[in-house]
Amino acid sequence: MRVGIIALQHESNTFLPTPTTLDDFQRSVLMTGDALIRRFEPSHHEIGGFIHGLREAGIEIVPIFAAQATPSGTIVADAYASLLEQMLRELDRAGRLDGLLVAPHGAGVCESEPDMDGHWLATLRQRIGPAIPMISTLDLHANVSPRMIASCDATIAYRTNPHLDQRARGLEAAALMNRTLRGEVRPTQAAAFPNVAINIATQETAAPPCDALIAAADAELARPGILSNSTVLGFPYADVAEMGSSFIAVTNDDAALAQRSADALADWLIAHRHDYVGELPSVDDAVEQAMRLESPVCLLDVGDNVGGGSPADGTLIAHALQGHRVRSFVCLYDPACVKRADDAGPGASIELDMGGKTDDLHGTPLRATVRVISLHDGKFTESQPRHGGKTGYDMGRTAIVETDSGVTIQLTSRRTPPFSLNQLLSCGVKPQTFQVLVAKGVNAPIAAYRPVSRHILRVNTPGVTTADMTLLPFRHRRRPMFPFEAI
Repeated sequence: MRVGIIALQHESNTFLPTPTTLDDFQRSVLMTGDALIRRFEPSHHEIGGFIHGLREAGIEIVPIFAAQATPSGTIVADAYASLLEQMLRELDRAGRLDGLLVAPHGAGVCESEPDMDGHWLATLRQRIGPAIPMISTLDLHANVSPRMIASCDATIAYRTNPHLDQRARGLEAAALMNRTLRGEVRPTQAAAFPNVAINIATQETAAPPCDALIAAADAELARPGILSNSTVLGFPYADVAEMGSSFIAVTNDDAALAQRSADALADWLIAHRHDYVGELPSVDDAVEQAMRLESPVCLLDVGDNVGGGSPADGTLIAHALQGHRVRSFVCLYDPACVKRADDAGPGASIELDMGGKTDDLHGTPLRATVRVISLHDGKFTESQPRHGGKTGYDMGRTAIVETDSGVTIQLTSRRTPPFSLNQLLSCGVKPQTFQVLVAKGVNAPIAAYRPVSRHILRVNTPGVTTADMTLLPFRHRRRPMFPFEAI
């Protein structure tokens, strides 16, 4: 048996003015053939699970195509056209296949195809025909479309947020493919789409209120006849018709059972919808709390969530910390300031206007006289399972600077989500020595920062990833939808 592997992953924030181009994929992941295996086999990514699971089952692995880019704005039409053309060309070159394991993100948006993942999955299905099984994994933050469900025999989403189970879901997909090819099961799936959008601040799966939703899904999974189920929390920063939560159930050739199971979870969420609205402290309130609590305290900058596509140069919390003269750490994307620090060299004192340059939503530049502490190439690795499943990172040229008020700032040349504590440790920054650590995210940084934080507080900062969805200028979402409208 020969099973192909295809991935095209992007989390597209349509409220961000900066588009995503083909260069963004080329700088991150754009590969075919055996390079795909070399890149992903040792990783905690679902593709690593695909590879290991197929190999253990004695199935020939056919690596076809993989593309990823850091979360950012809508993908331009010509970039998607180029990616799709390359994907289909490599699929044709792969020859006869008995099955396909595919890894969309589920929140990809293109200028020409708002339901981008549904489009390329449907295109694959048309190309391979109805008989070849196609099993998909999905990010927990997908905006699922009926076209995505119709294109695949089974869909398996991550079950944890932060996403620590990506490899496990890849292994699950490979095991289901093996059973399908052996004729043991015939996966049949259905989905339900309740008109409820879940606040991003309530999506930590191991903590209330989200743990109750996951427990309900686990109870449904234990029902006889259910092969797999998925609770998809949705990605609120994409203005598309599919935006919102969804539930998927996979059975052994029982479409009616699959639909009843998915509907049951949708009904549960509708009944408990008021638990998932979320409330967060303001910047000033959060900083005041952090100064009273035992250190270190991690402040999650929700409005500048890099993993959700934000600019990574938001300064609102940094300004507040500078004013309170508290020993703290902040990371800002600012290539121009990195260049100035690099030119000045370690030990130099220079005045910088740091961050706040991408737009006017995330704060003004932080002006301060800083001492350049150190300079780095920005590359680091992570051996533990962390959100995103990556093992290798590259921040670009990086500078560590310190203000006279005690704020240590990591200036990077590339937008880098705070998924690994080695982002700090690789630059000689010791997180335990700070009163306050700022991580630009909402749930994803928790796996990395919890081991060194006494307390973690989410902060209601404005921006393109604000926790308050009602502030975002939606034009295409479903109506009515809670919490925007009563249902």
